[in-house]
Amino acid sequence: MASATTFYDFKVADKKGAEVSLADYKGKVVLIVNTASKCGFTPQYAGLEKLWKTVREKYPDDFVILGFPCNQFGGQEPGTNEEIQEFCQLNYGVTFPIMAKIDVNGDNASPLFEWLKNEKPGLLGLKRVKWNFEKFLVGKDGRVKGRWASTTKPESLEATILEELAK
Repeated sequence: MASATTFYDFKVADKKGAEVSLADYKGKVVLIVNTASKCGFTPQYAGLEKLWKTVREKYPDDFVILGFPCNQFGGQEPGTNEEIQEFCQLNYGVTFPIMAKIDVNGDNASPLFEWLKNEKPGLLGLKRVKWNFEKFLVGKDGRVKGRWASTTKPESLEATILEELAK
């Protein structure tokens, strides 16, 4: 979607494959994470869930985390959408939305992730997602405000998210 100017210009598939317009999140701060169930960073699901609950206590209607499972890094997300949902719920009690499995790099990359990477390149201007659990923060205006590597613990983003919510 070359003409996309904000996060709200995209549509993605939810866990059941139904189309969701990201315009539904207009005016919210959104943390986007590419996830995987069999990765060394998988325990970050617990940190994401904690962050989700903590921030929503203060801003119940203004913050959302969207997880996008991806199997492009070491085949660490081999399951079906249903299996992924079950894993997240049973192992980490995840209550934030986990969307349909996607590609974040390459010829079949999600247009949303292509846009995110162009808006906020990584270290040294690299535009590809390097690994599972890379994070992007979208502000209330639909623009990318931050990007963090897989090694960044979700809980460490709380102050930045609260700052964005206060704007």
